[in-house]
Amino acid sequence: MPNPIKRSEALKAISRDHHHGLLLCWKIRQGIKLNVEPERIKNYLDWFWLSHLKPHFKIEEEYIFPILVPENKLVKQALAEHRKLKRLFETKDNLHKTISLIEEELEKHIRFEERVLFNEIQTVASSEQLLQIEMDTSDKIFYENLSDPFWE
Repeated sequence: MPNPIKRSEALKAISRDHHHGLLLCWKIRQGIKLNVEPERIKNYLDWFWLSHLKPHFKIEEEYIFPILVPENKLVKQALAEHRKLKRLFETKDNLHKTISLIEEELEKHIRFEERVLFNEIQTVASSEQLLQIEMDTSDKIFYENLSDPFWE
């Protein structure tokens, strides 16, 4: 079993966001297993996208990714995955397939950022850059939407 990743204090708020994203993937899997109507799951996904994921991507793209050069292959991969996830979340067609793709792609993306990209950023970031990230991200609070807990 691999050792747990030692996350910089500066990136912990963003890592907590990732935890909520992984919980979203679990909720999707639960909803599918319980044969919940895709429209109910999609309503929650729309809320999650607008309330949490879209602002999360903006923070990463404005404050975290620029620590590495724009040509960095890890940054390019993360940005491409952000674009793909944005398209998936904004898709209204073929909900069964779209919801499954969101679950797969989001989990894969979060694992990549946590295991690869953030480790690289921690390695090259200056203490000033890490402090700036911490100041820019520390006030984020996750608010759950329990209006339709389809996963229960």
